[in-house]
Amino acid sequence: MTQCGTVSIAGRPNVGKSTLLNHLVGQKLSITAHKPQTTRHRIHGIKTEGDLQVVYVDTPGIHTQGKRALNQVLNRTASTALYDVDLVLLLVQAGVWNADDQRAYDLVSQTGVPFYLVINKVDLVKQKDELLPFIEKLPRHDKLQDVLIVSAKNGSGIDGLEEAVAKHIPEGEFHYDEDELTDRSSRFLAAESVREQLTRLLSAELPYSLSVDIEQYEQSADLIRIGAVIFVEKNSQKGIVIGKGGEKLKEVGTRARVSLESLFDCKVFLQLWVRVKDGWADDERALRSLGYNPHE
Repeated sequence: MTQCGTVSIAGRPNVGKSTLLNHLVGQKLSITAHKPQTTRHRIHGIKTEGDLQVVYVDTPGIHTQGKRALNQVLNRTASTALYDVDLVLLLVQAGVWNADDQRAYDLVSQTGVPFYLVINKVDLVKQKDELLPFIEKLPRHDKLQDVLIVSAKNGSGIDGLEEAVAKHIPEGEFHYDEDELTDRSSRFLAAESVREQLTRLLSAELPYSLSVDIEQYEQSADLIRIGAVIFVEKNSQKGIVIGKGGEKLKEVGTRARVSLESLFDCKVFLQLWVRVKDGWADDERALRSLGYNPHE
């Protein structure tokens, strides 16, 4: 008999949720960067091994700061992903517990869904004996199954985490074909790849004023042609994204193209344009038009 279930990966921003998803499925599906709120959408990563299929759900980071419409949509997206699942993996960073961690814990514990507290980034802890006092101070709940220790970056503890997950996956038919890795389209993955490079290459605040939309996507036997529009909120931001002589935009395009060719195993021709969409991050209608839906 086959087993199939859904597991939500939750936590505050920058605790390694997307890195964990990518490691679990063995493919880069969720973009990563050392900046909060890099993940903006709910992404399903599908892992099928033998008679077991687990659908992992990567979610935006749950946070208390930020009053913009985009922040509110991200929090709603993360919160709704905690329901109608078989298990939640609540990630925290080793040695760190703050207001956002507490908010995430409160939201998870209120769902009635079994969950594991997963302590990530243990590779950053130099004195391992510091972990025990940290673990002992963590809050407890009757739905908390156990505390697991992993490093999503180097893979330590992942086998044990997957064994723990399998205990909570019910019997049932697979929801996806065995060779499927995600529910997201190639157009979505292309847009995210461009946004990942923008997030990595631009200054601290500017990535939060950016969104990417795919206007052209044409696939032939040996080439994918992609045309992507980068939306910014202000005209002054447009010049920063393009860079002197167009160098910044060229670097973003080159890096995104290389990433997409690796993902799609195909040659990619990528064109980028930058346009101003005034105040899109504070306009719910604009957010919907750019694909931000808390229920997807």
